[in-house]
Amino acid sequence: MTPGWSEADRIRADVRPPEFPSVDFPITSYGATPGNATAGIAAAIQACSESGGGRVVVPPGIWYTKAIHLRSHVELHVGEGATLRFSTDPADYLPAVETRYEGLEVLNHSPMIYANGCTDIAVTGAGTLDGQGSWDSWWSWFHECDEDFKRLREQSWFGIPLQDRDAGHRLRSSFVQPFDCTNVLIEGVTVVRSPFWQIHPVLCRNVTIRDVVIDSQGPNTDGIDLESCRSVVVSGCTINAGDDCIALKSGREADGLRVNVPTEDVLIEDCTLGVKYGAITLGSDLTGGVRNVYVRNCRIDGPYFALYIKTNAVRGGFVENVYLSDITVSGLRKEVVQCNFCRGEGEAGPLTPYVRNVELRGVKVERARNALLLRGYRHSPIENFRLVDCDFTVDEPSTVLHTALSFDNVTINGHPVKDVHQIR
Repeated sequence: MTPGWSEADRIRADVRPPEFPSVDFPITSYGATPGNATAGIAAAIQACSESGGGRVVVPPGIWYTKAIHLRSHVELHVGEGATLRFSTDPADYLPAVETRYEGLEVLNHSPMIYANGCTDIAVTGAGTLDGQGSWDSWWSWFHECDEDFKRLREQSWFGIPLQDRDAGHRLRSSFVQPFDCTNVLIEGVTVVRSPFWQIHPVLCRNVTIRDVVIDSQGPNTDGIDLESCRSVVVSGCTINAGDDCIALKSGREADGLRVNVPTEDVLIEDCTLGVKYGAITLGSDLTGGVRNVYVRNCRIDGPYFALYIKTNAVRGGFVENVYLSDITVSGLRKEVVQCNFCRGEGEAGPLTPYVRNVELRGVKVERARNALLLRGYRHSPIENFRLVDCDFTVDEPSTVLHTALSFDNVTINGHPVKDVHQIR
């Protein structure tokens, strides 16, 4: 391994999940019933937090609820055989809360499970979180939000304060969102039918996400989005997402420049990723930057990209120190890696992105359309992109422009690669 991998072990050692007192607060003791669990869950959370912490326990059965807001020192434990089934009425997620929508700050409908400014919180258990997303409810907003999102982008560019931003009523909220929290654990649960992004920590520190199963196929239903977070371990997760599987973000455009908090020190390991777009994605809300990302011992099954770095002159930002090791990839309809500065809005923007020090080591690709699409700018080339001990089986040549690319023991379709021209 290259020296960078020692940092992965440091992250693994430094990130520690929170611990909670061994005291249970069953929601049934606070008035929760299967048909209406909202008030009982809220009362159990309040009692748990005010007593110094513990577990709020959801027992077996289907429990219908509105938004759940966690408090410090509370572990929400959804036990085996238990399902939290969330309302599809948007009114049940008001009043609005501080959140982000595609990298922009906004007061929006509450996420289904939300915490703001908390310390030591968790969502655990072998149970199920069911957002009831469908085209008859949340997913139809995908086709109805253009004007709302355009207005929010304008408010961001003009520096409208958060409390004065009126973004409309068709911006979906994330499913599980700790916001500005420290010491976060999400473990064991199964997430289905998410309205939008599924697990979406924002501005969080010391985050552990492990042994989670995610299976939602709605539009833009990313699996795990880490936004402006530091010190994160994602391990043992199985993700089948309707968009990117694991996306690292850091705010967008004017808000990203103003807040200026990168996502950094992230370890992803032992995951199985079934992906519509990017399995490991950096961006596209990348204005605050992403650095120090380590991915090892993962299985990626198509259909699109294994590593997807998304930025351009409108989003800007930076990506540096990204390491992938011991990855098996199959069934990609597009490139193993795409990093194209001319995607989307292209070069017509005020910001200059940069990407440097990216390594793929021990990556075996059983089938893909192409190995690489790497396209930097002449004035900002992709720097120090390395392939080491990799074996690719692909259908078509790669595209590499304005990129410093090197090879060490790399084969494509059984032929050793010695020069960049051999993969074009």
